[in-house]
Formats: sequence, C-alpha cells, structure tokens
Amino acid sequence: MTNILEIEIDHDLAIPLPDGTRLSAKVWRPKEMSAPLPAIVEYLPYRKSDGTAARDMPMHSHFAAHGYVCLRVDRRGCGDSEGLFDDEYSPQELQDGVDILNWIAAQDWCTGKIGMQGISWGGFNALQIAALAPEPLKAIITIGSTVDRYADDIHYKGGIQVGENIGWAATSTSWFSMPPDPEIVGKSWREMWLERLENTPFLAREWMLHPTRDAYWKHGSICEAYSAIKAPVLAMGGLHDGYRNTMAHLVENLSSPVKAIAGPWSHKYPHISTIAPSIDYLGEALRWWDHWLKGLETGVENDPAYRAYVMDSTAPDPSLSHREGRWVAEEVWPAPAITPKRFDLGDGTLGHPAAFTTQVTTDLTVGKNAGEYFPFGFGPGELPDDQTEDDARSTCFDSDILTAPTDIVGAPMVRLTLSSAQPEAQIIVRLCDLRPDGTSAFISFGLLNLQFRDGFADAKPLEPGKPYEVALTLDQTAYHLPAGHRLRVAVSGSYWPYCWPEGTHNTLTLTAGSLEVPCRPQDAQAVASFSPPRTLGPAPTRQIEVGEEARSYRIEDGQIVLELKGDHGRQEDLDTGLVTQSAMRETWKINPVDPASAEVEIIWNRELTRGDWSVSSRVVTNMWASQTEFFVKQTLEAFERGELVFEKTMQDSVSRYPSRDTTT
Repeated sequence: MTNILEIEIDHDLAIPLPDGTRLSAKVWRPKEMSAPLPAIVEYLPYRKSDGTAARDMPMHSHFAAHGYVCLRVDRRGCGDSEGLFDDEYSPQELQDGVDILNWIAAQDWCTGKIGMQGISWGGFNALQIAALAPEPLKAIITIGSTVDRYADDIHYKGGIQVGENIGWAATSTSWFSMPPDPEIVGKSWREMWLERLENTPFLAREWMLHPTRDAYWKHGSICEAYSAIKAPVLAMGGLHDGYRNTMAHLVENLSSPVKAIAGPWSHKYPHISTIAPSIDYLGEALRWWDHWLKGLETGVENDPAYRAYVMDSTAPDPSLSHREGRWVAEEVWPAPAITPKRFDLGDGTLGHPAAFTTQVTTDLTVGKNAGEYFPFGFGPGELPDDQTEDDARSTCFDSDILTAPTDIVGAPMVRLTLSSAQPEAQIIVRLCDLRPDGTSAFISFGLLNLQFRDGFADAKPLEPGKPYEVALTLDQTAYHLPAGHRLRVAVSGSYWPYCWPEGTHNTLTLTAGSLEVPCRPQDAQAVASFSPPRTLGPAPTRQIEVGEEARSYRIEDGQIVLELKGDHGRQEDLDTGLVTQSAMRETWKINPVDPASAEVEIIWNRELTRGDWSVSSRVVTNMWASQTEFFVKQTLEAFERGELVFEKTMQDSVSRYPSRDTTT
C-alpha cells in the first residue's frame, strides 16, 4: 500500500520555452523527495490561480501525496503565463506542450516519465500532444474530448453550426480577458494585460470562416492518424455530456494500449459529476499512473476494453441529479455480441415496412426541450426534457410495444430516402423512449447538413426534388428499454437554438428509411463496478455571495425567446486572497415564420479583486443572420477600479453558403 506523503505547493514554477517565453505552473509535490518521481501534467488556459483552483487543489494534492510531482500549467497568454493567446489547440499550443514535457523530463526531480490528464480543453490537448509522440509522455487520461474537431465538437456537428459555437466564442473571450495575478508576475501585470486585450483574437469569425472539414479542423483531429498515438490512453466521458462518442472511437481505432469508461456524467470529472453515480476517479487514475509511470502491477492492462453505465429508463427530468442503471463491461470493442436490430420505417410506423410518402417542414419551435450541449450543473434545465412537445412538431415513426427488454449499447444508425425543396437543408433525427406514463424520453440523436451527405470536405447543394439516400450515425448511448415501452424515431428540419437553422423554410419529402439499434444480449454476464468517490478535504475557499441560475422560454412580440442567466456568485480563495465573480446572460430569439431572423446576445461579466486591487471585464457578443450571411460582433471592455482602461469592438459577416460564391 502506498504511503501517504506530506506535500508542499509552489504557486509559480517558471517553465522556460525555447523562444524565451516563461510559462507559469502550480506544482504539488512530496515535501521529502529522496529520489526523482514521475510527473503528472494538466495544461490549460483556464487560469490556475483562480479559474480552476478549487478543482485542482484536492485532485493534484491527492496524486502528489501518492508519490507524483503534479503540475498545472497555464497556457501561453493565459493566466500567469507570458505570451499571447492565438486559438484553441493551435500549432503553437501543441509545440509548447511538447516543450513543457521535455523540460520537465530533464529536471533532476523527475524520472523522465510523464502522464497528461485533462477534461475538455485539457482532454483535447492531451490527445493531440500524444499524437506528436514526445518521448517523455508515457500515458494520458482524456475526459470529455473528441477525435474529430469538425464533425463532433462544439463548433459543428454533422456539418451544422451548433449554437454553442457562438456561445463558446463569447465564453472563451471572457475567460481570456482577465490579467495575470500581480502577486505572481509583479508590476508587469498591467502591461501584460493590456497587450493581451489588444491582441484578442476574433475567434467567432475564425470558426465561422471554416464551414467545411478543411485543414483548419484536420489539425488536432487525431482521427486523421490514430496510429500516431503511442502512449497508453484511458478515455472517460459522460453519456449526458456533449462528447459521447470519443470513448468508443478511441477503443476501436487506437493501436496503443487503450481503455474506455462511459458513465452517466455531465461535463465534469467523474468524481465530481453533477449527475450521480460518480466514481472514484482518483483511484482509477492512480491505478493507471502507477502502472504506466511507475511500472507497478495494478491490473489496468487486464481491464475490459469498454465499460459503460447502462442507464435505466426514467421520466424526463432536465435537472436530473441521479440516474439509475448498472455497469457493464466488454472485453473487446466493438463487442461481437452486440448486434444490430433493424426496424424499417412505414407510414408512421417503425418495424412495419410499407410504402409511404411524408413531409418534414421547418418548424422553428422544435428544439425547445433539447437541453444544453454542455450540461455543467450550473443551473436548472440543462438536460433534455420530455420530448413530447418536440415530437408533436416533428415527423415520427413509432414501434409496437416491446415484449422483451432491450439494452441499446453503441451508436444507432438511421438511413433515409428523401428529397428537398431547397438546395440547402438540414435534418435532425432523435431516438426516443415512449414510456407507459405518456412521456417521451431522449435516448440519442444525430444531425446532418444534407450538403455533406457524401462527406464533410465539400458542400454539395441538393438538386431540388431529386431523391437521395442518406445515413446518420446517432450518438453513442447505453440505455435500457424495458418491455412495455416503444421506440420512436422523430425527424425534424431544424433544432433551434441547439443548432443554427438554414436561411429559408424548407420541406423534405421522406419515402423510405430504417433504424438499426445496437442490442446487447440480456443474458450477457460481463459487469463492471467502481468504488464511490473518496472524501477529500475541501478546497480552501469561502463563499461570499451565492449566485442564482434561471432559464425561461417565452413568446414575446411574436418571437420565441430563450433566456439563460447564470450568476456564479463571489468566492474568496483563502490561500491567495483572490476574490472572483462571474455572471452571464444569453438571450436567443427567432421569429417562427422566418428562419433568417435568428439572433443571440451573450453578455459576460468577470471580476477579480484582492484588497484595493480590482479589475473586471465585460464582453458583449451578438450574432444574427440574413438568408445568405451570418453577422457577428463582439465588444470587449476592461476596467481597473471601475474605470474603463480598454475597449475594442470586432465585427464582420461570413457567407452562410460559400459553395454558392463564385470568383472570376
């Protein structure tokens, strides 16, 4: 059994990069080190001194107490690190990551063996740096990440611009608008801050300029060359998160040692998920690190390839905090025992093939009960609600009542034969559980911009009236459908505000189709189990003010209005004395008779104080549309002691349909 070691913390370890830029790392290490130790690195832009401090402290302290040097490194141009931020997962960021690992490996306190871990941004860059195969990197843990930055990310999904694309542009601009900590960087903090503000990239515009899967998105998409990854990979993710597919993709495609765990979690580390049951992530991670970084026999190499939490059917609850279900295990993935069951589409039926012709019209009210792309646990209503209302405005195909229970484990597939009245069209397919209580529960879904029916490299406008056969792979799921329930396939032509609608109303005509559901045998005995999260000491913080979260959906002046408010309160870090505050408001509007009327305004306010030092920022982001263009505007203001010290406005328009554009 590992001895629990007393640790010490360094709030600012300087990591010099080859170009002279100084990065700042917070370090947890055993106080007494008689020999070098392996290192665990988490590399993020989210401000180690305040942004992720409360989460970092108990986790990295725990690893350090078990014989590791843990480093939480601020990315170039963020937090307490020098330099300028350019873009997410840029070549500079990834090269800096390699240089960080090489520098750490050369230190006399490191054995030269390093692991990387992270969720979301840190999960992304851990995978992407692993694909560069730096010699010191011996293992990674990636959580809430993707293998494909275009087809399955926060910007585009199935070739459709996700509403969260502009939301993330607003949030990230706000995150990176704050200065470094004067107690770490000294008197240069203000100069560094103003230089960062002046060089703030216009990310919203950049991301909209790449509506196809071009070189911009291929960079960092590890699916381009899975074989480049040599380090062992432990992949985790939540089935209530926006990133449901990565675990299966990695286990299926990597040649390096790989294991995957798909739990019922939100966009959180598995030990602090806002949707239970959480698991002992720290224990699972230590098993991984101890084997690959210390050479100990912990049994991880013999773990099943894919472990998933099969969620029980439950009445829809957008504020769900616990999901009943059970863990199952598959020794290999894809699992040979999981086989597809086919249901042919008929005239409103599923499983009774028959000739039919039915139409799918644009209804901009569909999507009201979609929930959020990223459920964080920040407020009510983040998860999909009862789908009945959205179903009523969609074209639905229902199965007979199931006479035997079914476990759906994997990615359902829907094939459709359709034609479109317009050259540009999108289709959204939801798979739902029709419960005996009359509710319709969300199981999975898929989105497809029909211009990308042959792949995401090129947009190919549809020939109006011409029939096409298209296939949609729905998101991975693990779902128990009891006997007495029915399956529903619901098809719609828009899904606002989850994704941005086309510029005009459209009608799709469906004439054939099928659903394939991956069914796991009910008599499969392979099960899995995990210990519950261990109790750790709380982070040294004091809640000064408690924030409030609110969500409202209403009709106002003929428009559909969705408003989200998130005041995250005011907290003090008792170690550093930093007091943080943030609040946002999102207002999404659309006229139900005009798809081109879609618009959103997102306002973020942030503040940092310590004693008489006070700084704040305000970022206002607007996006609106015409039938042929998207328009985006961001205004960034920064304040010192309440006085405006910086202001910048960025504005541009981007063509919705570059394939229409011609050059002479």
